[in-house]
Amino acid sequence: MTYREAYETWLKEFADDRATVDELKAIAGDEKEIEDRFYTELSFGTAGMRGVLGAGTNRMNLYNVRRATKGFADYINSQNPEYRQRGVVIAYDSRRMSPEFAKASALVLCHEGIHVYLFDELRPVPVLSYAVRHLHAIAGIVITASHNPPQYNGYKVYWEDGAQMPPEYADQVLADRAYGNKLYVLFFCLFEKVIKKLLTFCYW
Repeated sequence: MTYREAYETWLKEFADDRATVDELKAIAGDEKEIEDRFYTELSFGTAGMRGVLGAGTNRMNLYNVRRATKGFADYINSQNPEYRQRGVVIAYDSRRMSPEFAKASALVLCHEGIHVYLFDELRPVPVLSYAVRHLHAIAGIVITASHNPPQYNGYKVYWEDGAQMPPEYADQVLADRAYGNKLYVLFFCLFEKVIKKLLTFCYW
């Protein structure tokens, strides 16, 4: 698929997301901007991904966060049934869209049957690392872009030892991310009883 085809696909697939469509229509006459947003997919490298916020396959947005989390959930579920109960801890920083990305990640994991421990407000990376070990969780996710400029955000993955996910595991998450409809628009309903069963808020 060319970058122009990907652009047109997003306009059609996300027709119900007015903010995304408006953002994409605003760049309709800027071929270089369209190419930069759609010539590739946002890479999932060692320990996670980061990029400029915005609509597009090469941008940090809710759709790419959901896709990455679905790939991560598939990897966890393929390893050991026990991992679902051990769960994933999620923390986030003060960057734009960090709370939204954290909540979207939590919902995807719950949808895939994985318990989630979601911090109720901002937490630094060391707290996430400690929480993964303290709660005996299988993994952790931090929404942060560290030292990058303010227009960036990122998605970092940690494993059960509280350290960033090893490259060989990250490669598998990337492989699991490439499934079915790559856009992975999540229009699912989570029943209240499911959320209560699988989502725990962390207040410490």
